[in-house]
Amino acid sequence: MREVEITSIHRMTPRVKQFELVADEAFEYEPGHHTHLHFEREGDDGDGETEDGEVVRPYTATGLPGTNSITLAIKRYDDGTASVYMHDREPGDTIEIEELDGNLYLRDLDSDVAFVSTGTGITPMMAMVKQYLRDGTGHATFLYGEKTQEDVMYRETLDQLEAEHENLTVVYSLSDEDWSGRTGHVQAHIEDVVPDPEATDFYCCGVPGMVVETTEKLADIGVPDERIYSEGWEKDEVSEE
Repeated sequence: MREVEITSIHRMTPRVKQFELVADEAFEYEPGHHTHLHFEREGDDGDGETEDGEVVRPYTATGLPGTNSITLAIKRYDDGTASVYMHDREPGDTIEIEELDGNLYLRDLDSDVAFVSTGTGITPMMAMVKQYLRDGTGHATFLYGEKTQEDVMYRETLDQLEAEHENLTVVYSLSDEDWSGRTGHVQAHIEDVVPDPEATDFYCCGVPGMVVETTEKLADIGVPDERIYSEGWEKDEVSEE
């Protein structure tokens, strides 16, 4: 467990804030890995909390490792215990987090890649695409789905990365707004924008239903199972609904 200080807070969208966390020592992890926030909440043993009242929630670093700071982008949900807690924090506050780990990280820097995400599922993709553009040798397609343009995170950063790298294609799809770009479920556009799906590594993160639907769609179009990566718990989450 690490105690880290919140050194800055930046509002990205009406419901998302980005938190910079600084520790005494450098963070070492694979881009795409997540940490777990821990804090105590008295008098509530609801979902996600242990019997002693400890709340534990996962959040993903959006930058590259090797420094003593990481950034987390956290969306506030009015009934969300941890997101409300974090959105109430101020610069100078300290919080406790675990070391970073997880199942999302780049497997092959020489393969073409596609990142498919919705909502705050974009956070591991931001770290991985930065690594790929620095070290990868193929083409990267970045597909990101949101409800409206107002909800889109990291748009300025992604547009700049696309302008600076010929091997990156960024695709946005909005589900609740008519606009000049693509609309509907982001996974519906995979075959239109990924040059050779069967020879591409896919990394998926977002609401469990999207991840499961994307995995099934990729299997239908001939993408081998060993080229599809997610955190791995999404299918169980969908089956419980």
